[in-house]
Amino acid sequence: MVLNKIHPTTFLKSSKNLQNAYRLLSGKSPQKVAFNWEDPLNLESQLKEEEKLIRDQFRNYCQEKLMPRIVKANRHEIFHREIMEEIGEMGVLGCTIQGYDCAGASNIAYGLLTREVEKVDSAYRSAVSVQSSLAMGAIYMYGSEEQKQQYLPLMAKGQLIGCFGLTEPNYGSDIGNMETKAKYDSASKMYTLNGSKTWITNSPVADILIVWARCEDGKIRGFIINRKEHGDGLSTPKIEGKFSLRASMTGMILMDNVKVPEDHLLPNVQGMSGPFGCLNNARYGIAWGALGAAESCLSIARQYTLERHQFKRPLAQTQLMQKKFADMITDICLGLMGCYQVGRLKDKNLHTPEMICLLKRNNAGKALDIARTARDMLGGNGIQDEYHIIRHVMNLEAVNTYEGTHDVHALILGRAITGLSAF
Repeated sequence: MVLNKIHPTTFLKSSKNLQNAYRLLSGKSPQKVAFNWEDPLNLESQLKEEEKLIRDQFRNYCQEKLMPRIVKANRHEIFHREIMEEIGEMGVLGCTIQGYDCAGASNIAYGLLTREVEKVDSAYRSAVSVQSSLAMGAIYMYGSEEQKQQYLPLMAKGQLIGCFGLTEPNYGSDIGNMETKAKYDSASKMYTLNGSKTWITNSPVADILIVWARCEDGKIRGFIINRKEHGDGLSTPKIEGKFSLRASMTGMILMDNVKVPEDHLLPNVQGMSGPFGCLNNARYGIAWGALGAAESCLSIARQYTLERHQFKRPLAQTQLMQKKFADMITDICLGLMGCYQVGRLKDKNLHTPEMICLLKRNNAGKALDIARTARDMLGGNGIQDEYHIIRHVMNLEAVNTYEGTHDVHALILGRAITGLSAF
């Protein structure tokens, strides 16, 4: 070959020779790659075809069926229960669960789905996350085979709605001091639950309530409360006056001598590892979803500034606007690549809780910053709900707080870095 007669150093000095070498060795010309601002680091190239198909089908549903409802739903605090059945029919609920009429999809697919639904609204993603990662997840990871068979197929179809009762009025992040009590009666083989939970997504409409309580031995255990069977002494009032996540139902769980049969105890876990295991899965979905909201804000702001002319030119043709867009896509694409990496590790069971803490903390915080910036870029129009951004801002205020505040995740990471606990 000609290559053998030329010294490698001399040959490689010419970029033209590099291109010729590529053609000789591969039989084709090098491909010219264009930069895509919507996918700056080409995440798309790393996805499996099945993951793309699942995402694209759900994206169509979200944009065609959910987007037209969201302004009115948010404005009037309307939760359309039928949405859960619609999403269930698509195989989205509990999609990573193997068996029990669930899809058995990858963790990457689940992340992509939460990203698409949160592009519409965080309230819808919250409802999906609570159903999938927390309520169904608790039963799948810690429940008996009978419990799984009884509840998971119906929850996967959205025919039963679940909630997850952990946070209490006096204790949010500090669940170690949980006050809800469970007392066992060996004669009746029943537990009696007393206590209250608050800021519980789906609780006012939930059929199945996963409640964590402290037993007489001091250990925290999980219980399945079936509203139809164990509703005496149970109340789930809606929390009024919230200005975030208005398109999902948020309430309390009030228990006054609620009787729960022994076989409704989650048998395969005790201690705080139970709720934390569920929360890790939910936080992973939040990390993807929050960036979906950020992407929506970026896209809206970009289109607005391209069309909005001030001082005889588009707003997008100013250095200040372009700098903001550059900051936005940098934070979004780096956050998404982090989600992708942890998702692949999660599929191999090689992830750690600290990885998910890092993602949730970074992505929720960055998404909130991006939404606030995009709101400002729209000027006065940015506070109108028909432009959507102010809704994302208000939602992301809650997303940045719940399931571990920004600061709590910093302490978890700080403990991992130093080996010293500051809490």
